[in-house]
Amino acid sequence: MKKRTKIKPLLLATCLMLAGARAGQAEEQVIIATTGGAYDAALRKFWFEPFTETTGIKVVSVAATNAEMRAKAAAMVKTGNVTWDLYPDGEIQASAEAHGLTSEDLTEFCKSFQGRSDLVKDACVGAGARLFSTATLMAYDPTGFKSGNPLSWADMWDETKFPGGRSFPNFDDPWRVMAAALLADGVARDKLFPLDVDRALNKLDEIRPAISLWWKTGDQSVQGFRNGDYSIGQIWLTRANALKAEGRQIAWSKQASFLVGDRLTIIKDAPNRGNALKLIGYWLDHPEAQAGVCDELLCTPPSRKAIDLMSPAARAALPSDEDIRDYIVIPDAKWINDNAAMMLERWNPWIR
Repeated sequence: MKKRTKIKPLLLATCLMLAGARAGQAEEQVIIATTGGAYDAALRKFWFEPFTETTGIKVVSVAATNAEMRAKAAAMVKTGNVTWDLYPDGEIQASAEAHGLTSEDLTEFCKSFQGRSDLVKDACVGAGARLFSTATLMAYDPTGFKSGNPLSWADMWDETKFPGGRSFPNFDDPWRVMAAALLADGVARDKLFPLDVDRALNKLDEIRPAISLWWKTGDQSVQGFRNGDYSIGQIWLTRANALKAEGRQIAWSKQASFLVGDRLTIIKDAPNRGNALKLIGYWLDHPEAQAGVCDELLCTPPSRKAIDLMSPAARAALPSDEDIRDYIVIPDAKWINDNAAMMLERWNPWIR
């Protein structure tokens, strides 16, 4: 009996120590949502894994569409049950007033990154830290056409000269599909905003029978191209470059592109807030991580040093100042945010 009474306290103490160790280990993680696929793989290889090796903090990524990320973040904050820490929100959405309802203001955190000559001016602002800039553009199979390749959105509408299926995204910000339709209809780039939604939908009516894939995720757009579901599609440059890296016959036109980007946003009451800040800080402080990601995904990192570390081929493929001046559309974020509900009200009945 005496031996048993001695063993019980010892077992209890051991269990408490193990439980405490497990709790400590559980805290040393950070949970980030990504869009999965090649995007997640590049982030993990060049950013998440080196971060874990340096800090011991495990990075857990969960896959979701951009729309799902915003909806999930809003729902978690509303119910007080926040299980994610951060996610990359679109540059446009991050500038909206609604963003502040679910996301932490990073103004104080960003002070240590202000005035750094190696970072772009808006690398870290209250709305979030810049992950990278890229483009949504027209990509195509260069082996599929006999009379040259398409260059403009108007070419995408020319089914006689450029036969085959078409592809567009279908999620909660249809502005880029409407904008492509208006450009195809002859609207000048500097007259694009405010978008003429009626005119855009009428133009989309013309090509609707040829649209063989409405994709909701980057992986769907990639798989659709692999399967030959479409010959011309509106796709993220990061995904188009991933297809090229696979050895696929794919090309794209800078003359038919929109400049977009992502910001890292921390969800209010994030369970691993401190680790999330460390993950963002690591990204901004390590140009080699940015260079690796953007070399693989073909994006523009927030660090000028990172651009210098990228391969010559990747640097040459990035949008130049001349491309931005002459062709690339920089979207009107304020108009898009102010009219997001209106566009969805028009878009949802049309897409059904």
